[in-house]
Amino acid sequence: MAECFVAKADELKEGERRIVIHGDHEIGVFRDKGELHAYSNYCLHQGGPACEGLIIAKVEEDLRPDKTSKGLIFNTDEMHFVCPWHGYEYDMKTGECASDRKLKLRRYEIKQKGDDLYVVV
Repeated sequence: MAECFVAKADELKEGERRIVIHGDHEIGVFRDKGELHAYSNYCLHQGGPACEGLIIAKVEEDLRPDKTSKGLIFNTDEMHFVCPWHGYEYDMKTGECASDRKLKLRRYEIKQKGDDLYVVV
C-alpha cells in the first residue's frame, strides 16, 4: 500500500478539508470534531467531486410531541458534505449517502507519522 502526504497535522484545522491526488485516486480528507476522515472524491451519483462542496450540519425535522412539524433544524451531531454537482449529501463519519444509506463512498485509512498526515492508497 502506498501513502500519500496530506498535510502537517496542525495545518488541517477543525472543519477544514484537503483534496489530494495519488495516481488515479482523488481523495477528500476532512477534520471534524477532532477526527480525520478520508473518502473517494468520486460521487456515486454521476461522478462529480463529492468532497468539494458545502460542509453542513444534517437537516432534520423538529417534531412536536403529537408528531406535527415545528420546522427544520440543523443537527450538528451529524455533519455532511455535499457534492456540488447535484447535491448528494454524505455523512462525514461514515461516507454513507444521507438519502440512501446503502450507498457509501470508499473510505481511506489515514496515518499520522510525527507531525505529518498521510492517506493510505
